Amino acid sequence: MSETQYTLEEVKKHNTPADCWIVVDGRVLDVTKFARMHPGGQLILQEMGGKDASEEFWTYHRMEILQKYVPRLQIGVLKGASVIPLPQPGQLSQVPYSELPVDLGFHSPYFNESHARFRKAFRAFLDTEIAPHAAAWEDAGKEPSAELFKKLGQASFFACRMAPGPHLKHFKLFGDVKPEEFDYFHELIAHEEVFRLGCPGLSDGLGSGLMIAVPTIVNFAKPALREKVLMPCLLGEKRICLAITEPVAGSDVAGIRTTARKSECGKFYIVNGTKKWITNATFCDFFVTAVVTGNKGIGGMSLLLIEKSEGLKIEPIKTSYSPAAGTGYLVFENVKVPVENLLGEENKGFRCIMQNFNHERWIIAVATNRQSRVLLEESFKWANQRKVFGRPLIDQPVIRNKLARMTAAVESSNAWLELITHQLCVMDFAEQQAKLAGPIALLKFNVTRTMHIVVDEANQIFGGRAISRLGMGQVVERMSRAQKFAAIYGGSEEIMADLGIKQAIKSFPAHSRL
Repeated sequence: MSETQYTLEEVKKHNTPADCWIVVDGRVLDVTKFARMHPGGQLILQEMGGKDASEEFWTYHRMEILQKYVPRLQIGVLKGASVIPLPQPGQLSQVPYSELPVDLGFHSPYFNESHARFRKAFRAFLDTEIAPHAAAWEDAGKEPSAELFKKLGQASFFACRMAPGPHLKHFKLFGDVKPEEFDYFHELIAHEEVFRLGCPGLSDGLGSGLMIAVPTIVNFAKPALREKVLMPCLLGEKRICLAITEPVAGSDVAGIRTTARKSECGKFYIVNGTKKWITNATFCDFFVTAVVTGNKGIGGMSLLLIEKSEGLKIEPIKTSYSPAAGTGYLVFENVKVPVENLLGEENKGFRCIMQNFNHERWIIAVATNRQSRVLLEESFKWANQRKVFGRPLIDQPVIRNKLARMTAAVESSNAWLELITHQLCVMDFAEQQAKLAGPIALLKFNVTRTMHIVVDEANQIFGGRAISRLGMGQVVERMSRAQKFAAIYGGSEEIMADLGIKQAIKSFPAHSRL
């Protein structure tokens, strides 16, 4: 990009359709040829020829538009003007409440220098490899390719979105974090960054199924099966998802009907049934599947690892967010599964599922609160750059009140989230299972309620732009379509609220009175 300096008087001379320059944030752009391709028509651009078009530009365009076209159109800078730098890969936002408090200068008992290094490196990787394409992939419903999964896997992307464990020693981690340093706050950062993209379908497509399925392989698979599946999945060579929900059984996990009966030879389970709303199903190789191996109900449930094979049909499901998530419907018709693919013990799969739920629900809480924070940042930016009645929107007390409500909800949820994450760091697995099921359920409930508040207020701040799939409000529009997902999957809000209080009542002191 040229840094040649021009005065505003020189720029003013280039004000015709055949010779059209404009200024945006101190950058001099030659839009003569580009005007013919301008999506908003060439006239509106030519009318700004020879002028500082910054205010008009930011009325209609997002930062990514400037980032895209500056390298092609910039011919210099305005002499004496302050040129606003473009965001760089890995850069933290300085917008109020747009980052975690620790990343905006507050002290924290939880985070250290390794977390800062990790976030910067992880964000830089996504800013370079994913973010430039994210919106296009989301809108096109483009599933992440096998090549992309391999690239992500080799970069430790999937390994870093798992709980701390021995698997980390096989990878060079982001920010040169050592495997023994890696804790649940590093994992939290990785999940946050993925859902900071503002493209919820794509973010889920980037391995959300893997995040909740692989722990069952780590914790319950026999050594030979673990060796076959774990590293290929973490390296992105194979893809895996969790298949629990059925058309007749969602939060009521014990109500599943998919059966797995032993073959006469005793070497296989023969699986028949259906699974619905399975994230990443359309492009996976392995399916961690809940089945009935005994009597119906909790006591007859098992977990099987099922490979894509004869008798398994996979159909995409159209949902309110992007098909990039790979949401699918599975039909099992006499699918043969080796008995070695049993995870845990036969008829004791319900316990495995419940043990897996704490981590899954924590991930959902992390992802959802980051999405709320993204909307908060979007709203702060828009309220400051949008003008109504000749004044910035932020000058309106009602808008400041909306931002206050959003901020209070997001930061309150975040404080609870950080507290729970600290417990994951210091409790062993047995203590986590004994103490955290209720608090994590209530955390997820609170975070999804926060998302509801934030989406509602963001829509009001953005107005008509919030219901438009392109333009300034596109992130709000995408989040609005997706906001109910987290409130439903992993256990609905109603189930989470009830579970949290049921768990609390178990420790209610018998003789406590007013």
